Amino acid sequence: MVAGIDRLNRTLSLTDPVSRVRQVSAARAQALEGMGIRTVRDLLSSYPRRYLDLSRVETVVSAHVGQQCTIVGTILDMKLKRPKPRLSLVEITLGDGTGTLIVTCFRQPWLMDKYRSGSRIAVAGELELNYGFKRMTNPFIEELDGQGADYRGRIIPVHPACEKITPAQMRTIIANALAQYLPVYDPLPPQLRVRYRLMGRNQALQAIHFPTSMEEAKQAKRRLIYEELLDLELLLMHEARVRDARFTPRMHVVAGKILEQLRRTCPFTPTEDQDRAIADILQGMGANRRMNHLLLGDVGTGKTLVAAFALAAVADSGTQAVLMAPTEILATQHERTLSRLFEPLGIRHALLTGSTPAEERLRILEELEDGRLTVLVGTHAVLEPDVRFADCSLAIIDEQQRFGVEQRAVLLDKAPGADALYLTATPIPRTLALSLYGDLSLSYLKQRPVSGAGRRTHVVSWQDKGDAYACALAALERGEQVYVVCPLVDAADAKPGKSGAKKDGAKAEGGESAGSGRGKVAGSLFTDDTDEGYAYAAVTIEGEGDFPEAGPVAATERQRVLAETVFAGYEVGLLHGKLASAEKQRVMDEFSRGKINVLVATTVIEVGIDVPNATVMLIDSADRFGLSQLHQLRGRVGRGEKPGEVYLISSSTSKTALARLSAMISTDDGFELATYDLSLRREGDVLGNRQHGSSVLKLVNVVRDGAVVEAAQADAQAIIDADPNLAAPEHRALARDLHEVFPDTSAKIGG
Repeated sequence: MVAGIDRLNRTLSLTDPVSRVRQVSAARAQALEGMGIRTVRDLLSSYPRRYLDLSRVETVVSAHVGQQCTIVGTILDMKLKRPKPRLSLVEITLGDGTGTLIVTCFRQPWLMDKYRSGSRIAVAGELELNYGFKRMTNPFIEELDGQGADYRGRIIPVHPACEKITPAQMRTIIANALAQYLPVYDPLPPQLRVRYRLMGRNQALQAIHFPTSMEEAKQAKRRLIYEELLDLELLLMHEARVRDARFTPRMHVVAGKILEQLRRTCPFTPTEDQDRAIADILQGMGANRRMNHLLLGDVGTGKTLVAAFALAAVADSGTQAVLMAPTEILATQHERTLSRLFEPLGIRHALLTGSTPAEERLRILEELEDGRLTVLVGTHAVLEPDVRFADCSLAIIDEQQRFGVEQRAVLLDKAPGADALYLTATPIPRTLALSLYGDLSLSYLKQRPVSGAGRRTHVVSWQDKGDAYACALAALERGEQVYVVCPLVDAADAKPGKSGAKKDGAKAEGGESAGSGRGKVAGSLFTDDTDEGYAYAAVTIEGEGDFPEAGPVAATERQRVLAETVFAGYEVGLLHGKLASAEKQRVMDEFSRGKINVLVATTVIEVGIDVPNATVMLIDSADRFGLSQLHQLRGRVGRGEKPGEVYLISSSTSKTALARLSAMISTDDGFELATYDLSLRREGDVLGNRQHGSSVLKLVNVVRDGAVVEAAQADAQAIIDADPNLAAPEHRALARDLHEVFPDTSAKIGG
């Protein structure tokens, strides 16, 4: 039995350097540091990635193809092969008395020295069937020689490892740490452990690293997932309280004349979602506490209209507001929308960007500082030191995830105590939003005020891209317009060795350097038997050197080639973030007026672009974009009365990548896509740029663990409401734990 003082000392020693653990030499400590493991706490939270469950061993004949399984057998043969000059593989033939399993290990030639014919091993991985044999590719391998029959019934954890520390050595090091440093005090209040029937921390740490059963590992993981989430939610809420305590909150007039006039003159009838969001925001603005609200709206759900009601409340209150957007295109779009709404109300507003003429800028700054200007819409230009408000009581940040923590802080510093409203068109499921922004209240917009004609999405291979260009040409012949989206601005943005980009001087397909020569357009009959009955002549582009198959596509080169080949005779424009503001605005104006027929662009068009006549979008290297980003991009077409067609062009052969893209076909719901995208990710850091150091969510998957996220958020709120500084005796261990988990936080916890 460990005495209380000894348990306390062990708890305090979790911040010891990892070199204090037995068998951790200076060299191993350096290798562990390269893995982000510096302290004993870091080591104990380096959880197994998976388990080799030798209590449920399959035979070769009983194991099912396509499933994860563990097979134990004897090595019958080993071969080192080199199918390509820079590619080696070790092929192991494994027998277990019921059949033969072929194990292929790429780029691991050292296995030839580690194992030998006659060695007894266990392999764990996904079973495949190729060329008549059951196979595994790059499975986890555990040598069982010298263990006799003792391996049966064991569960072997597979910990993260590195070149200088093997998984077996990591097991030994972690076992030593558990023996040296446990037991420690449990930071979770007893009532929470009882309520959810959670393991104690000591039992959970022992069980997750060295479980006696998979059920025990599951329960240990359940306890530690809840702990991770509770810690994060407590920190976010505590930091918000500390921030807000520095200022006197602003109470807005939320039932004034201007607001009521906006309701009467609004050209659109708000959707139910918009009405709920407006009510949520006005309630927050009228309360005697600082509002910190996040409005999440899918593409085309009308976030700007909701923001307009918040701005009308500011006008009723006789104060000022600022709306900051990440791009000039988006800021200009906001200003135009607000201008139509504010003109009948007499609300004075202005647009401030990097391209605002000096004389106009000076006038805006003067009117802003003396209070004549009520609403300022702008880009990063509003962060300049000479932009000063007379009395700013509301700060709205659109696409807030595109701004850094420091940029958001600069804006809020210009408006001490102001309510904050964050807008995002990036679909974020509620559970992820609570994990990322537990200190914010949330509203969702999913209904579209104007549904438009909609769009269809197609996934096509690089070889079949001619079908996509044929559809684009047909649209141009009907007088419609086309987007072509590329992942890079120019070839210089492609880094050698990254994302499949070619190195300098590499030859493209067909033996020509990328970009050389001129392609020619040829036609072959292709009939699309869709409901619309469009018949396209599929476009074949000769001289494929102009369109290298491997590597991301650059917009500058693509625009040049398309203008000379496929879309010769049409005006092909170019838009990307490196252009000067005035040039970007000129291109967008010309595209909006129909002077530019085809717009080749990067993701700068992701938000703030509304051209109803644009009906076709081609996205090159689509597998290099996230699903939410693809969803945002395709939202640029099908916005008006004409239906849209979106082609996701990919040269990837990855099953996972193609499955992701196929999800774009099955749903047009951004939140559903975001949830699916999250379900494919590994459990890891969702903190983004919140600057709390390395990941604290090592076990959490916000899709799978949605119920735990909700529970932890509610429990953290109850704790903070009752004991804001975690100073009560029952919360002192929790406060200390937060200090160690978040050593870089500026908010003092614990009274």
